[in-house]
Amino acid sequence: MNILIVYSHPSKKSYTFQVLERLKSILGKQNWNIEVSDLYQMNFQSDMSEEEYEREGFAKTDLPISKDVLAEQEKIEKADSIIFLYPVWWSDCPAKLKGWFDRVYSVGYAYGQNETSKEMKTIPVGLAICTAGHPNEFLEEIEMAQSMQTIMLEDRLGKRFENKEMIILGGTLELEKVMEKHFSQLDTVVEKIKNYLLK
Repeated sequence: MNILIVYSHPSKKSYTFQVLERLKSILGKQNWNIEVSDLYQMNFQSDMSEEEYEREGFAKTDLPISKDVLAEQEKIEKADSIIFLYPVWWSDCPAKLKGWFDRVYSVGYAYGQNETSKEMKTIPVGLAICTAGHPNEFLEEIEMAQSMQTIMLEDRLGKRFENKEMIILGGTLELEKVMEKHFSQLDTVVEKIKNYLLK
């Protein structure tokens, strides 16, 4: 089993980093292959260049794809499951992760295929795990949770994933009250992945 974690947070002092470490520990016990794309540590370029826009905006699939993008696409092709781990900032993922989708989901690969392009494979399992300051109940009450799920699961993951789910680890402004609950939620990730693959 090959697991790719696309991780987006700038600080190792963050709660999101603690979640990453916990996740790696849980998954590591399965003897699964785990690869982490730590977007900040990699200094992943989130802004699309003018040439990249020309390629995307005008579907010029003959234009080259950047090496850093090709490297991420290779990781996708090896993965049985991709976990996107990030904090919720202003109702969405950090710009670094949004830029990952902007650039890595290139035309001819993730959409707009033609007879000469290499199509992105369908990933069996996709999980979006995000940390949020507000409690889940509040995010649901103001319909922010539903909005985040629609954007991440229906648009960004979309039909590119056979099975997909979002886990919101909310209430981090009062971390001592929610950490135990969050870690028990993370403990179920292995079973979720196995169950989805056995469907």
